Order: sequence, then C-alpha cells, then structure tokens
Amino acid sequence: MSSNVRFTEFKSDKQPTWCPGCGDFGTMNGMMKALAETGNDPDNTFVVAGIGCSGKIGTYMHSYALHGVHGRALPVGTGVKIANPDLEVMVAGGDGDGYSIGAGHFVHAVRRNVDMTYVVMDNRIYGLTKGQFSPTSREDFETSTSPDGTNQQPVNPLALALASGGTFIAQSFSSDSQRHAEIVQEAIEHDGFGFVNVYSPCVTFNDVDTYDYFRDAIVDVGDDDFDHDRTDYDDAKDLILDRDKEYQGVIYQNESSVGYETREGVEEPMTDIPDGAPEDAMDLVREFY
Repeated sequence: MSSNVRFTEFKSDKQPTWCPGCGDFGTMNGMMKALAETGNDPDNTFVVAGIGCSGKIGTYMHSYALHGVHGRALPVGTGVKIANPDLEVMVAGGDGDGYSIGAGHFVHAVRRNVDMTYVVMDNRIYGLTKGQFSPTSREDFETSTSPDGTNQQPVNPLALALASGGTFIAQSFSSDSQRHAEIVQEAIEHDGFGFVNVYSPCVTFNDVDTYDYFRDAIVDVGDDDFDHDRTDYDDAKDLILDRDKEYQGVIYQNESSVGYETREGVEEPMTDIPDGAPEDAMDLVREFY
C-alpha cells in the first residue's frame, strides 16, 4: 500500500463508452478516490465486474481486473480475496446483475462477510439492453417490457442485505461526488463485507429516476440535523423499510464485525505452491498465473 497514490493512477488508458451524462462516471470516480484515500494502489487492487453497463468498469480502471459472467461477480471476488487476503477486492455491478440473476450470490456473499467492497450502480433499468425494467424499477414504471408498468414491488436491496446479516449497508448518489467517495471509503475501511448501493441515473432510458429527482428526494442520514444511529439495528431497519424516502449515507454498521478470512484463519496468500504437488496440477496452475 502507498500513501502517495493519486486517484488518477487508477484510470486506465481506455476511454469509457458510457452515454454522456451516465451516472456510472461519477460512481467510478468515487471508487477511485476512495481507493486512493485508503492507501491502496493499482498493484494491490483487484476489481471484479459483472455484466451490463457497469461491467465495463474493470476496463476503465487501472488495476488487476476480471470481467465475469452475469450475476457471478461476487463469487469471483470472494475467491480472489480468500486466495490472497492481501489484495483490496472491489466488486462492481448493476441492479440487474446483482439483484436479479445474481441475487442468490448476493445473499450468500453478505452473510459470509468476506472483507471486500461491493458497489452497485443502481439505475433502476436495464441500460445495456436498451431499456427494459429491472428488479429495482418502480411498480408503475413503463418500459418496452412493461408498457402498463411492472405491477411488482421493486426489490429493496438494503432490506435484502440487512436480512442476510449485512454488517455494512450504505447508499450514495453518484452526482454527490464528495459524499459518494466518503461512503465508499468507509465501506473499504470496514472489517467485513462493505455494501454500497449507488443511485446512478441512466440518462438515456430512465426519465423518471433522474439527477433532478434524486437531488430533490435524497435525505442524507449523515446530516447534523438528522437523528440516526448507524449501529442501531432497529433504527436502520426503520429507515430501510421506509419506501417514501431516498436515503443516502451509512444506514447500518456492525462495529464488532470480523471479516470471514480473519474469523476462519485464512490470512496468508495461497499463491505459493508447496513442493510435491502433482506435476499436472502445477502445469494447470502455471497456465493461469
């Protein structure tokens, strides 16, 4: 780790192809700033991305990276962190990737409490496939696949995390750059699974959950005049189940949390292969190193 890393060192030489104004720009910048502020550098950072617009983030960030398959970014991130606890592992995904086909992996990643960070770019729509409703779309949201609305309650990702035993549950807004970076930084510093759901507007296919909407609707639980104890489970539950407001900040944190690797005694990298391993196995391992 280094204390002299600038966040721009996490930028790769690949130009993002996101739509101009996409919320994912702000989300990614905040992730890079948080990594730099916590003393990480590209050589000790591993970014795992899923499928969708958010899945491109591993290409746009300068670090070790793997672009996984749909909904499977979290098990890959878990494997990376267990194999080498010295790495700072950050998993990035979208609401479709994480809360639909990846929902089962999300639940188990939360309950295992592996010491890594999961940042979800929640734009409440499928953007890469041109505008279908997603698990977090509003009940009355009209799209090409829901011309009369979805007629379904949207998934509440924070409630899903809390019910799964989450130890760090937060929400941020990609356009509130300083606050977003602060929240992601806290997730990185948390000992255990740090989950941040990010309001990341899609300017092309979602004309309801816009920047203006979130700027007017967001209530920051970190404001001095807002009475919230992030360590109080019941207090956090009340906020999370309140569907009438859009909250930003750290909603819940278990300050006694211990990451899976520490709890299970997995603290040394598994990258060193002991002598005596079968030669065929050695060849297979070397192929991927």
